[in-house]
Amino acid sequence: MRWRDVKQHKITKQQEALPESQTLPYASIPDKIKAFITDSFLLAMPLFYIVIYLVLDGLGGADGVEGNRLLTWGYVLLPLSIIVTIFYVKTGQTPGMKAYKVKVIDNKTHEKPSVLLAFLRFFFFNIAIFSILGLLISFFREDKRGIHDLFSGTSVLKVADA
Repeated sequence: MRWRDVKQHKITKQQEALPESQTLPYASIPDKIKAFITDSFLLAMPLFYIVIYLVLDGLGGADGVEGNRLLTWGYVLLPLSIIVTIFYVKTGQTPGMKAYKVKVIDNKTHEKPSVLLAFLRFFFFNIAIFSILGLLISFFREDKRGIHDLFSGTSVLKVADA
């Protein structure tokens, strides 16, 4: 660390406090999977129910989903992206992440992600989930970051007090 970088505010106080030799407590893959499954039931399933039985009721309810899968996914993913982004920005955790004591951070500041980073992480996660390869990358990395974390500049850490 150079004094000039600190003086010009290129290094924040959080970066000063964390020595480069110290590694962050990255969350394990099983914890991240369990948090995702929990969030699927707590956040996504109610949205699917609302969309199918209330929003698309005019198109035939559950039967109307067959012909309108793209519309259904759009109606679910838009509010879900807003909800998850709010959770990331406010606390750094969704309810599932809180249950398994993991937290999303911005890699540069080691704080909660900004609105843009939180939305980008959600967006790239959806792409990674459909491509599968993006999620498999985390099995081969020491920091367990998937392609969505690499693209958005975030990490998922294990925290003691969630």
